[in-house]
Amino acid sequence: MSHAEITGIMPATAALQHWVERFGAALAAGDARGTAALFGAECYWRDLVAFTWTLCTLEGREAIGAMVARQAGLVRPAAIAVEGEAKQGVDGGIEGWMTFETATMRGRGYVRLRDGLCWTLLTAARELKGFEEREGHRRERGAPSPDERGGPSWLERRQRQAEALGRSEQPEVLIVGGGQGGLGLGARLKRLGVPTLIVDTHERPGDNWRKRYKSLCLHDPVWYDHMPYLPFPAHWPVFTPKDKLGDWLEMYATVMELDCWNRTRCTHAAFDDAAGRWTVTLDRDGEAVTLHPRQLVLATGMAGLPQLPSFPGMETFRGQQHHSSRHAGGGDYRGQRVVVIGANNSAHDICADLWEHGAKVTMVQRSSTLVVRTDTMLRRGWGALYSEEATEAGIDTDTADLLAASMPYRVQPALQRPVWDDIAQEDAPFYDRLRAAGFLLDFGEDGSGLSQKYLRRGSGYYIDVGTSELIADGHIKLAQGAVEAIVPEGVRLADGTVLPTDVIIYATGYGSMNGWAELLISKEVADRVGPCWGLGSGTTRDPGPWQGELRNMWKPTAQPNLWFHGGNLAQSRHYSRYLALQLKARFEGMATPVYEPAPEA
Repeated sequence: MSHAEITGIMPATAALQHWVERFGAALAAGDARGTAALFGAECYWRDLVAFTWTLCTLEGREAIGAMVARQAGLVRPAAIAVEGEAKQGVDGGIEGWMTFETATMRGRGYVRLRDGLCWTLLTAARELKGFEEREGHRRERGAPSPDERGGPSWLERRQRQAEALGRSEQPEVLIVGGGQGGLGLGARLKRLGVPTLIVDTHERPGDNWRKRYKSLCLHDPVWYDHMPYLPFPAHWPVFTPKDKLGDWLEMYATVMELDCWNRTRCTHAAFDDAAGRWTVTLDRDGEAVTLHPRQLVLATGMAGLPQLPSFPGMETFRGQQHHSSRHAGGGDYRGQRVVVIGANNSAHDICADLWEHGAKVTMVQRSSTLVVRTDTMLRRGWGALYSEEATEAGIDTDTADLLAASMPYRVQPALQRPVWDDIAQEDAPFYDRLRAAGFLLDFGEDGSGLSQKYLRRGSGYYIDVGTSELIADGHIKLAQGAVEAIVPEGVRLADGTVLPTDVIIYATGYGSMNGWAELLISKEVADRVGPCWGLGSGTTRDPGPWQGELRNMWKPTAQPNLWFHGGNLAQSRHYSRYLALQLKARFEGMATPVYEPAPEA
């Protein structure tokens, strides 16, 4: 009986069970050809650490077979079984969950079948055997046992550990950056028992948000933004104000008992290949400190250094000028003329902030921008997986993260284009008003809304929390075109138009995260690692070849023992698990055979 015939007569769960049993048997036997034969002509296997010890998407039977031939005998997969009930997919296929084990870990997967063969497969590591997190029935006692009475209290032990780390005891992992990424990863490593130190230049945890402009709030909804282990409470506002988030991050560092050195600047790092350790020099509030961690994680956000343009004549400008990263708020600019160069999220936020403080604002839009209303994104973008309705339907944040990750990057544009076509139609009056004001719109270079999503900061997109109305109503003026030069009185555009102004703010984005590696380590290391983010889609700002995964993020890089961690709160939450598991495995001396697929021609 053919696969199609089996699928046609079997209930969904039985059909999935049939496939999973055959898949498990082929893997256990190390049968690369037999495993690949269970996948369709178009097929994808996305693995998050479980089989490849990296983040890797295999496309096509040949690539899948090659990975199985190399990795099956090394990771020794077993105990592959269907989890729960399968369901009928929107395309007539069958999809559902499975669980599995390897010699060293337990994992969870998601399968989509078409005509009895696999279309997409996600395998994601969940925990390392023998090194499970101490939660639930494994949680710590807290109160001393009878033979421990009279010893140090919990607080005293905690204080001694904090005092020793970085002094008499070296951290296994040094995280540079104490924002949501560094703190979330630090919490996961803490739970796994990996000695970890977080360093950050700010006065307190959360100050990286507190010190930004007054009106800033998150553009993603609260149910999308939870931190690892500690979700926001039910009364939390949908869009978190920046000071409220700063307070939460400071509380998070305290409650999770993280070792954070604030007011600390990393001045240099060098890797000793023979010793397998870094030498990192720090300025800790005026004190010179040298550390020797085994692993170095740059958790500096999702971008590198501020990207300040070099327009001719910048040195002749008579007023103030600075990059958007230095914008502390619009309170000092009441009544002044301000030109903001750029039309990304930061540019929109800063323009609104300036207008609210009584400045006369002009936005210079140099290229078209993707704009989407927050209400639309709540309904169409996040709503199916991340919302209170989704939670009530049994989709918790962890499940939502895995479902979102289960769709390979390659297939997402085709799935998203109809969604964006519908958005364009539903919100046509909103977009018509923006166009009437002269605003240039797009829905991503490929029409899928995705080309901006996976590029470095500075790409042209804006999730509208109100600035679009100010532009449409003419409160924020608009100018278009390339900047030809900065002149003493303002900004001259390519068509010869001069915008007289008192202040210029360059909302021109940021470089790649490997810029931090160049600053802290060396240009040689930064060049060896290459840029971070981007999929190799061949679109503007994302040159090929195709990668299948985001470059250098949350996985081994070309520089041994150097890792990059970043992204928005949701990305930081989800992918911190896989980075933490990789670091824990190395801390425990486990074999971690990293699989590198053949590069795309």
